[in-house]
Amino acid sequence: MESVVSELEGTLLKDSDTFSYFMLVAFEASGLFRFALLLILWPLIRLTDILGMKDTGLKIMIFVSLAGVPKSEIESVARAVLPKFYMDDLHMKAWRLFSSYDKRVVATKMPRIMVERFVKEHLRADEVVGTELCFNRFGYATGSVVDDSISQRVADIFGQQGAPTLGMARSSHHSFMQLCKEQIVPPFVTRQKQEQEQEALRPLPVIFHDGRLVKRPTASTSLLILLWMPIGIILAIIRITLGFTLPFWVIPYVSRLFGGKVVVKGTPPPPPLNGNSGVLFVCTHRTLMDPVVLSSVLHRQVPAVTYSISRLTEILSPIPTVRLTRIRNVDAEKIKEQLSKGDLVVCPEGTTCREPFLLRFSGLFAELTDRIVPVAMNYRVGFFHATTARGWKGLDPIFFFMNPRPVYEVTFLNQLPVEATCSSGKSPHDVANYVQRLLASTLGFECTNFTRKDKYRILAGNDGIVSYTSFAERMNKLVRTFKPFLH
Repeated sequence: MESVVSELEGTLLKDSDTFSYFMLVAFEASGLFRFALLLILWPLIRLTDILGMKDTGLKIMIFVSLAGVPKSEIESVARAVLPKFYMDDLHMKAWRLFSSYDKRVVATKMPRIMVERFVKEHLRADEVVGTELCFNRFGYATGSVVDDSISQRVADIFGQQGAPTLGMARSSHHSFMQLCKEQIVPPFVTRQKQEQEQEALRPLPVIFHDGRLVKRPTASTSLLILLWMPIGIILAIIRITLGFTLPFWVIPYVSRLFGGKVVVKGTPPPPPLNGNSGVLFVCTHRTLMDPVVLSSVLHRQVPAVTYSISRLTEILSPIPTVRLTRIRNVDAEKIKEQLSKGDLVVCPEGTTCREPFLLRFSGLFAELTDRIVPVAMNYRVGFFHATTARGWKGLDPIFFFMNPRPVYEVTFLNQLPVEATCSSGKSPHDVANYVQRLLASTLGFECTNFTRKDKYRILAGNDGIVSYTSFAERMNKLVRTFKPFLH
């Protein structure tokens, strides 16, 4: 059995600098104070690297970003936030070479808890050797690490199996490289035939991810984020205030004055005439703002079907909302009643997805009307994501409007012909799948069978249902949400 041991940073990942990943953990697990403190210490960390004291720099990053953080919170960030940024930096040639071996081991100087899930699930590694954190009896990180040799632990993994076949690292002088029969360093060169055979081989994609930061927080990007944040908060307040006070038809024009932009493609249907039933707009779900942006484009308030959003979001919503119960016959009656009054917006995915994938469409909408207009919604932001699974959803619009130049794209497709609806005898499942494929093709996305439950189980460890708990519990969640601004 052939085996390989590969270094993570600088080999499987293109960038050898781990600073940005500790910045992510500092921001998402602790708050803005640690984020800023670690950035202030960046020159010192760089100096230790230049002087050859890399272990010292690593220990500073670990202590500042992780000391006092619960183990469960570190695991949560490693599960929901970090994989997206690791995947964006993946060296595909190195990974294809790595994945071609039978037994695969990854060595990293980062804490094992920060990389293990990604490396095993997405890079198909069998074992991970990394820095081990120390935790106290209450489950909080002490900020110190276990002094242990990586090369010794690699040797222990292989034991009686003999030396690893291949070692991959930035330098042949890496400690574990001396254990391997062959050593290879970047650039990784493969034979043309082998490269063609491996071209179709891809790591498991990151479909779901959480966290508020869009860009990997390198030192320069982190400084830009900190400088922009007070300006962004003021800008968000102005944008939201204007959204509440101005008529809907004015908003797309005024938003341009404050950096926003709405791109509209296709022709929206006219509003329903008195006495006629409305159109059901079936939208892809990218952020909580989807129905609001659609209403602003249509120049009228169009009610939106919602499920499990916070009461505060419902109160602050500038458009009417129709809360579903997940009881099929009750929800069907609610939607029918609303359609008899006029147009309605529904997002059959049931939750948002940031990546270019569409989740499975519920077929309920197809049973209730044959006047279906698919609408492809998409958005672009620069600094902050406008969705969350682990945090408080009430802040989603604020984070969206804190971006310097938020852009929304709204593409109206033609109303489905009668022969493509349930009126022609098609099943609701077939109609829903057809609409999903249509919207995915328009956006250049991929269709999946993942559901809302899948997303929340992966990112938050629950089913994504908002429960209305006691006031004290709500305040506790509010404080945890505002940690980036309070610490």
